[in-house]
Amino acid sequence: MNAPTELSMKTEEVLRVELEVFRREHRDLDEAIRAMQATGTADQLTMQRLKKKKLRLKDRIAQIEDRLLPDIIA
Repeated sequence: MNAPTELSMKTEEVLRVELEVFRREHRDLDEAIRAMQATGTADQLTMQRLKKKKLRLKDRIAQIEDRLLPDIIA
């Protein structure tokens, strides 16, 4: 049936806090990836894992933003 999703069960305040945490984590990963690329210290597998994690965070951020700021057709 239509089971409630994880996002629909959370309050707006909780979603806003999570959004800020995920944005900060996304920025930190971006900085880490850039630093590793600049120094050449990371192997390809590590870089791939970090980039995938960053993409998952980006998707999660988009989901929360969509929940907080729904499209309204005027």
